[in-house]
Amino acid sequence: MILAAATNESLAQMSNTLVYSSMAVYTLAFLAHIAEWVLGSRSKVGRTAAALTQNAGARQTAAAAPAVQVRKGGTTAVLDRPQVVTRSAAGTRDVPDGPGAAGGTVKGDLYGRIAVSLTALAFLIEAAGVVSRALSVQRAPWGNMYEFSITFSTVATGAYLGFLAARKNVRWIGLPLVTTVLLDLGVATTWLYTDSDQLVPALHSYWLWIHVSTAIFCGAVFYLGAVATLLYLFRDAYENKLATGGNPGSFARSVLERLPAAASLDKFAYRVNAAIFPLWTFTIIAGAIWAGDAWGRYWGWDAKEVWSFITWVGYAAYLHARATAGWKGRKAAYIALIAFGCFLFNYYGVNIFVSSKHSYAGV
Repeated sequence: MILAAATNESLAQMSNTLVYSSMAVYTLAFLAHIAEWVLGSRSKVGRTAAALTQNAGARQTAAAAPAVQVRKGGTTAVLDRPQVVTRSAAGTRDVPDGPGAAGGTVKGDLYGRIAVSLTALAFLIEAAGVVSRALSVQRAPWGNMYEFSITFSTVATGAYLGFLAARKNVRWIGLPLVTTVLLDLGVATTWLYTDSDQLVPALHSYWLWIHVSTAIFCGAVFYLGAVATLLYLFRDAYENKLATGGNPGSFARSVLERLPAAASLDKFAYRVNAAIFPLWTFTIIAGAIWAGDAWGRYWGWDAKEVWSFITWVGYAAYLHARATAGWKGRKAAYIALIAFGCFLFNYYGVNIFVSSKHSYAGV
């Protein structure tokens, strides 16, 4: 018993060391991402912005009234099908994606690749810290807010790296992601840290692995969708200003012009939110089944249950708005951000400020 206790204590200390080490590597990745943005070519960004300004009106006109061309082959006239521009939201302009944070330069791209490599290294170190924490308590490593936080940031980073491995153009998420991860780990290690301990008997169930793991994964993907949604709002306002003859400031032109087009950001946010919504539905159902096993009732309008349902309603309203005329684009984006805000309150607000049956582990 003494040897086992000493081993568990060593694993817990190892977990703490790995988490702090990952924070150091994340900091280096943050600086590399900053260098990528700072050293990215301003000249190419300027040329892209100028082309956007000159062609925005022409593109909108062409999209509104596609030309019909007639080809004649012998004595037969063939009517070509008109080219139709597909948009993700009503009023979206047909503009190209920006060159990315690197601005199309070799030096900027080099720092971007270094940033991604450091992010991947930090992810592996943090994941090892999460596994060590699990081994130290011999259970799922998400029994309190500290464990949930370090696991959440690990999964969010893993999802981002997964998109990159699938060759998706998402490197623009790198800087917001690493910044958020550092804040999350800073709060976790400073205010939310809890010593390794066993859970109350009600939580000793295989549903802990199912329900909480899916909740963490859903939250991580919802976070990526929220970042894309927020950037969509900024980029859309920037494109609107250019299309109406406005003159954005140099900072806005340098940063926002390098992002993907508003239509691309909007499409990415919609796809990830729509893809993960069924899993969030399953998370709530799994939680209800677990509650029936642990407390003898499937639903009791506990604060955590209520806000999980409110979050579900928020994302359901967003998906419905996307399919409703007049609510696509910015209006739907606002709903998505409100829904993600409900998810955050469900985690931080309910756990810290509201007393409920889910307050079994303190923080």
